[in-house]
Amino acid sequence: MTGTPLGTPGTPGTPDASGSPLRVGLVGYGLAGSVFHAPLIAATEGLVLDTVVTSNPERQRQARAEFPDVRLAAAPDELFDRAGELDLIVVASPNKTHVPLATAALQAGLPVVVDKPVAGTAAEARELAVLAEERGLLLSVFQNRRWDNDFLTLRKLLAEGELGDVWRFESRFERWRPKPKGGWRESGDPAEIGGLLYDLGSHVVDQALVLFGPAAAVYAESDIRRPGAETDDDTFIAITHTSGVRSHLHVSATTAQLGPRFRVLGSAAGYVKYGLDPQEAALRDGHRPGPGWGAEPESLWGRVGSGGTPSGGESPVTGGGRPEPTLPGDYPAYYAAVAKALLEGAPNPVTALEAAAALDVLEAARRSAREKVTVTL
Repeated sequence: MTGTPLGTPGTPGTPDASGSPLRVGLVGYGLAGSVFHAPLIAATEGLVLDTVVTSNPERQRQARAEFPDVRLAAAPDELFDRAGELDLIVVASPNKTHVPLATAALQAGLPVVVDKPVAGTAAEARELAVLAEERGLLLSVFQNRRWDNDFLTLRKLLAEGELGDVWRFESRFERWRPKPKGGWRESGDPAEIGGLLYDLGSHVVDQALVLFGPAAAVYAESDIRRPGAETDDDTFIAITHTSGVRSHLHVSATTAQLGPRFRVLGSAAGYVKYGLDPQEAALRDGHRPGPGWGAEPESLWGRVGSGGTPSGGESPVTGGGRPEPTLPGDYPAYYAAVAKALLEGAPNPVTALEAAAALDVLEAARRSAREKVTVTL
């Protein structure tokens, strides 16, 4: 399957005449691999989970229990050595391995999905994009929270002009975890690309750029709050978009009282939404996509409106605005789009260049917090 354009009939990356699904090799079976990627791949028409790569015996047993027909490999090289038997590689291993594994997969002639962040720097992301373009191969980044229920609902409201001209976008991805859990995600070693700025920050920045366009300037505050913590666990990012919208983004593990997930203020109305999309919790609990997937109860719907008087507005607590039905979240749509890109030449759902633009912001935020300056992009 070396160097063939994706989606070309009769070439690797396209089912044969029997309609055989595309064979997926998944590297990593920790949180990302086991909770997100494997179930979503298995639920996608046109894809089949062929091989899971993990050297951890317990995770190997878990993968085999959850997917009895899956093949197991202890190292990624075992996938690349039989590249002709596969149609897609998914990289869901620790952040520091994303660039070398994606590079190896592309050099082996295999399309690649990489979990976020695709790289530690925007320059590395753009280098990967160039390599994929040269090889004529798909390189997509798993930004699943573009398919969160609240994000889909907000996009609908914006498309319909319900809020008027948006002035300010507030987004919070907050948790209360007063004790560090350890592991590479909370490591202070820069090589691990840990910390909330690159973890949850990758989500909130990507969402802001998708909604309101490129960033012109970035300001950030980043702290290590918890005893024993080694990397940022409480970070704020302010983006001034070229469109004039200002985004205020919060990611934290130290929030004893959670704020709204979204508060969006416009010239005609505002939208306020509390609570996280239910899909991650459902996947963690072993549920799988099917009827009713991604739906939430009416009690959790956000509100739209401009209640109150010019001298004093209302809030969701005091009944301001009207309930806005939350669209169902749809993580399965990401891999459905990947399959369509490979099989039919449809657009890549999340490109590496889009991910690089988000990394520009994350790098600027890190510099802003360190030097206490506003960074112009």
